[in-house]
Amino acid sequence: MNTNDKTTPDLITLVNEIKSHLNVVNAALIQPEDFSTDNYDDIAELYYYVKKKQGKLTLMEIEGVLDELRSLRQSK
Repeated sequence: MNTNDKTTPDLITLVNEIKSHLNVVNAALIQPEDFSTDNYDDIAELYYYVKKKQGKLTLMEIEGVLDELRSLRQSK
């Protein structure tokens, strides 16, 4: 995936990939459409962090990623 293209489809892919690596019970609460391409770089950074850890995140790291995603969500 080319993360230099800051498009909505690429953002959706990033968020879905992050979700799949977190293995959380309520993954359905993380919806790609809740995020804006304005935060694309931050989400890409989270994606690379999670990918680097190869799914072996500690509970504290998972909580940190979820907190960061929460802060990046668009308010509705």
